Amino acid sequence: MFAKRFLLKKLHQGGGGEKGGGAAGDVAQLDAQIALHYGVPYAASVMAFDPVQRLLAVGTLDGRIKIFGGDNIEGILISPKSMPYKYLQFIQNQGLLIAVSNENEIQVWNLEFRQLFHSSQWDTNITAFSVIEGTFLMYLGDENGLLSVLKYDLYDGKLQKMPYNVSIHSLAEAAGVPLLDTQPIVGILPQPNTLGTRVLIAYEKGFLVLWDVSEDHAIAVRGYGDLHMKGQVTGAQTHASEDQIDNVDENEEEREICSLCWASRGGSTVAVGYITGDILLWDMTAVSSRQGKQTDVSSNVVKLQLASGSRRLPVIVLHWSAGSAKDTTKGGKLFVYGGDDMGSEEVLTVLSLESSNGLESVRCASRVDLKLDGSFADMILIPDTGVPDKIRTSALFILTNPGQLNFYDGGALFSARKSEEEYAQPEAQKFPVVVPTIDPSITVTDMYSLTGREHPSISLKKFCARQIVAPPISGNMKWPLTGGVPSEMSLKEDHAVERIYVAGYQDGSVRIWDATFPILMPMFVLDAKVPDVILDGANASVSSLAFCSLNMTFAVGTTSGLVRMYKLQENSGDSSFHFVSGSKQEVHAVHHGRGFHCNIAFMASNSPVRSLRFTSSGEALAVGYQNGQVAMFDASQLSVMFSVDCTSGTNSPVVSVSNYSIGASAAKAGPPQKEIATSAKFPTDVVLSLSKDARLTVVDSTSGLIINSLLLDEKQSSALLMYVIIDGASDEEQAQLPEDKLPCQSQTGKEEHVLDQKQVHGAETNKKNASLHPQSGGSDSLLLVCFEDVVLLFSLASMIQGSNKHLHKTKLTKKCCWSAIFKNKDDKACGLILFYQTGIIELRSLPSLDILAESSLMELLRWSYKTGMGKTMSSSNGQIALVNGSEFAIISLIDSENDFRIPESLPCLHDKVLAAAAEAAMSISIDQKGKQVGNCLISSNLYDTVLCTV
Repeated sequence: MFAKRFLLKKLHQGGGGEKGGGAAGDVAQLDAQIALHYGVPYAASVMAFDPVQRLLAVGTLDGRIKIFGGDNIEGILISPKSMPYKYLQFIQNQGLLIAVSNENEIQVWNLEFRQLFHSSQWDTNITAFSVIEGTFLMYLGDENGLLSVLKYDLYDGKLQKMPYNVSIHSLAEAAGVPLLDTQPIVGILPQPNTLGTRVLIAYEKGFLVLWDVSEDHAIAVRGYGDLHMKGQVTGAQTHASEDQIDNVDENEEEREICSLCWASRGGSTVAVGYITGDILLWDMTAVSSRQGKQTDVSSNVVKLQLASGSRRLPVIVLHWSAGSAKDTTKGGKLFVYGGDDMGSEEVLTVLSLESSNGLESVRCASRVDLKLDGSFADMILIPDTGVPDKIRTSALFILTNPGQLNFYDGGALFSARKSEEEYAQPEAQKFPVVVPTIDPSITVTDMYSLTGREHPSISLKKFCARQIVAPPISGNMKWPLTGGVPSEMSLKEDHAVERIYVAGYQDGSVRIWDATFPILMPMFVLDAKVPDVILDGANASVSSLAFCSLNMTFAVGTTSGLVRMYKLQENSGDSSFHFVSGSKQEVHAVHHGRGFHCNIAFMASNSPVRSLRFTSSGEALAVGYQNGQVAMFDASQLSVMFSVDCTSGTNSPVVSVSNYSIGASAAKAGPPQKEIATSAKFPTDVVLSLSKDARLTVVDSTSGLIINSLLLDEKQSSALLMYVIIDGASDEEQAQLPEDKLPCQSQTGKEEHVLDQKQVHGAETNKKNASLHPQSGGSDSLLLVCFEDVVLLFSLASMIQGSNKHLHKTKLTKKCCWSAIFKNKDDKACGLILFYQTGIIELRSLPSLDILAESSLMELLRWSYKTGMGKTMSSSNGQIALVNGSEFAIISLIDSENDFRIPESLPCLHDKVLAAAAEAAMSISIDQKGKQVGNCLISSNLYDTVLCTV
């Protein structure tokens, strides 16, 4: 009987594990956690950047926030509620991220602890939001035109609403502007170099006010009757002539503001995008035309128009990148999304604006349209670092749907030169990913634990790079994301590789990562090609993987039927490559470096390979094919031992193969199995083949003779996987080892697994489990077979003798698409993991198959199930690797079984050393300039409040 003491506390709280496959209303929740997450979320929608910590944050439509740093450091934050984020900003260099949801919940995330520290529900709709740089203060605008001030208190960890606000009516009265109705604030821009004491407030219907919060008065007012423009900027339209200037009707109606940004280094000019498709450049230095009649209104604003059509797209995004500080006439780059004619191609437009003498001299020197890879979601300009001119842009990141992130080198954007016909198009680059899932397309994965086994003669740790190189980027661009700090544990020189993650791809390649800690380190890329050797089908998609840790050998099966075997070579040099096809053999001399290299390739069928399994010694390999054939390859003798049809002519695909040693298991087995082992009728070693139509075939491992072939269930046609369980051990390879090669137990120093501490079932459960082993002379090996809608448990000894009578049958209420065995510390099978097409992950006991606990992809990762997702899932004792589009994740189903050593092994998302150094540098700079920015005085008619911004 196997111990079933999983999540004892949770089970008591939830009413205990449920029997069979009934309703799961009282089932306990799995104590699961996300060990790591890579890739851009599918529902990504908004971005933020910390220029000091060099971190990029990406908010989503489903309540997640993804953090990107350097050295493969990424993190995922998941809100308790699945809701879209509309604003996302860092409190710079403090390890704090402010997120505002569509439901107007303001969240404060602490990156060091990866936790939501505080949330506050705002009582009105937030329509504009901005954090004041260098402070813990933030401006907030709402649908009623009210400007409010919030402060995050670092000591009590809460947001405080400050006793200062400005309504649209009081502001209009102070500015001397009559307003007929209330309108939302649609934009808030703190003016550069004013420490947040001056802020530009934009209202929906075109009203702009530069407001001084310390003096409570308007510096400049624009909009409405100020739309008396001298003309428009030339050269902005796609085919505009150099002398094109259109007069603007002075009676233009009020226009709705959609976007705005500062368009000058010091905040003297603001660019405003409108729903009409126009862009207006407003001069904010002069006093309001309502208060200073001497001001020439015509010089306050110029018009910038991207297209000449009467129906144009709204300008919904504007960003500005200033030019060189040495040459003020260079102006800068204006990034625009929108403004083109309706129905035109979706692009991000980059305008190079130059001015020699104020707005009147502004001209568009060039226009570049950047094509988008999907529908536009957001963009962000990444400032350079390590240079005096910190406004310079080092990179442009563009986020498109669904979950695609591209970037441009800032230097390439600013150095684009005009050819005879048009401006050279800068080249977009894909955001570098740790685990490629789409380009190239991932087809099959596996995860292997290297603990609890004999130590191989060659250690993998010497092949694992201790320092991760920068992402591959074309050109001379320096990768701008460098934030985060790897854990000291993962950087130790004596670090041993305990777990590897392997992925096969559509282009025939295989990639291997060190997955010991929750930060994947690339180790090998196994190329499909062999140098100077032409192999038919070498570039075919990878369809199956197998690994033997005893002799460090990989087997790769492809859709062309080719099986490649890779041997770990410690030293570089010359070696031989063998190609074996039937009775033919070819030998080629090849040169290789250190690492895994293909030394043998087998071809016994043109049918796609569906399943691979090494024997215990690693010298032979069992192969199952799409057409129902099973073959055995001998790597030591370089021969195809046999190839047989195991489906009785039905050609049903082989979904799983397994090797079973009758002799090695007979000593501790019951009488029936001993009888088989001593019988001359049965061989010592057999291959078990399971086809999709539920047919199990027992084949002699040496001769290829079929011993028995039986249909497990006539009603089933959707077999998924099978597992051989020998006295509780689920690993066939390990269980078949002879006595002198039995692996030693891993000494990890962790507490004994909760599944092994004590038993939770009483006499009734003992009686039920004992009934599954009717023989009293010892334990019997079991065969567990998973179908889409049922799980069957058989006596392996009886099946080898030709009986298909099952010991236990559990019907599933949902369709299953993937399964895995969970083992305890003693390497004995104690749980079955089932993954359903509904996205539910379920843990059941063995051998009784009772439901112990469950969770779902939606609860854990905010993922929905997608067809074929099970094909790229893999597991290593409760650690499940999953792929969803461009996202990759590993979840630990048992939080108490902390194989990843979380949180000690987690990389830190906030660099305290860098933060302290930046604070010290800032203090020195402030002292030299004689500025006092520790306090920001915000006063009003009712309050004189000093807000500390330490």
